[in-house]
Amino acid sequence: MEAYEDFFIGFFLIITSHTIISPMFQYNFITIDGNTGAGKTTLAEMLAKDFQGTLILEEFVENPFLADFYSEPNRYAFQTELYFLVDRYEQLCNTIRQLDLYNQLHIADYVFKKSLLYAKANLKGPEYDLFERIYQMAIKDLPEPELLIYIHSKADRLVANIQKRGRDFEQVVRKSYLQKVEDIYFEYFKDNEHLRILVIPSDELDFVEKREDYERIIEGVTQKYEPGIHYLEL
Repeated sequence: MEAYEDFFIGFFLIITSHTIISPMFQYNFITIDGNTGAGKTTLAEMLAKDFQGTLILEEFVENPFLADFYSEPNRYAFQTELYFLVDRYEQLCNTIRQLDLYNQLHIADYVFKKSLLYAKANLKGPEYDLFERIYQMAIKDLPEPELLIYIHSKADRLVANIQKRGRDFEQVVRKSYLQKVEDIYFEYFKDNEHLRILVIPSDELDFVEKREDYERIIEGVTQKYEPGIHYLEL
């Protein structure tokens, strides 16, 4: 009998050592966003796995204009952003038709507004005006996240992450461009006070390799928040 008890105690310890024991999320439709190289997809995958959530990932590598955009941004910006807009719209519409976003946990690695925010960074004049008109027609059918998590990293950290993951077409990304994108995001946050936004300062975190960093993030993202901008205290 003692042998069986020892077996089950040992089995329980093994399981719990690899399982997150934490309060459940307060919200069911959550988006994780951030600049290029911030780690948003990695964090979304980790949280969805540990909390048995449905994962909604952006399929950006499939964009046939992306590599050309990085080499000639002025020439290929409109095609690149329009492709992203259509792809995100179709993906979220299909998700809405198949799933109940607000009754089960869903974690996405982008917010749909991202399409317009990046368009502000990459398009000018008539191209941006046309893109915004198309965007406004699409946004009417899509829900907003209940909680928007933004991974904030300084440009130096982002460039190091981009170089580390080794996608050839991304290696030309400049710090000035990354800063421009971040400024546009924070302007959007300030102009939309009805959103619940949690900013995670990640320069001193390594939530992939350091368990304590990941658990600190979990503690923050499972809290309840009033509308507005909130910062994870480290």
